[in-house]
Amino acid sequence: METTSKETIITVKVNNISYTERVPCNMTLLQFLKDKLMLTGTKEGCGIGECGACTVIMNGKSVLSCLMLAAEADGAEIRTVEGEAGEQGLTALQQAFIDHGATQCGFCTPGMIMSAQELLERNPSPDREEIVEAIAGNLCRCTGYEPIIQAVQAVARDARDARNARNRGK
Repeated sequence: METTSKETIITVKVNNISYTERVPCNMTLLQFLKDKLMLTGTKEGCGIGECGACTVIMNGKSVLSCLMLAAEADGAEIRTVEGEAGEQGLTALQQAFIDHGATQCGFCTPGMIMSAQELLERNPSPDREEIVEAIAGNLCRCTGYEPIIQAVQAVARDARDARNARNRGK
């Protein structure tokens, strides 16, 4: 990382695309994603790490991008909500959010999806308490959380059923 007194050059991989950018030393990761890379799916809610709307996955762990400097992400692999859906369309988790009415106003949805996705990658069969714990840092004023929990449970259940069916077929 090359640094001057006010700027630094960082190299990051975001949604499988590598970027090398000059950024102000005080620029947050959230500002970098939104302002430099034009990835506007990640939301700024509180700006102080209380709401979870800015959650992204960095090096396999969910992080609050409003609390990190972009310079701290130098060399990292980052996934935002834009990196979740692919050519096949929505992920199972994104579709489950829609199916279970877990999107409501949608402001918390990107952060919720990223927190839940990180949980499912770490633990494909979480119980209710683990789901509640994983999304505890994400505030939602619309859903009452139950539809979000149900959406994550449905994805875990469907994945478990698919694994069981594959194992029976062997």
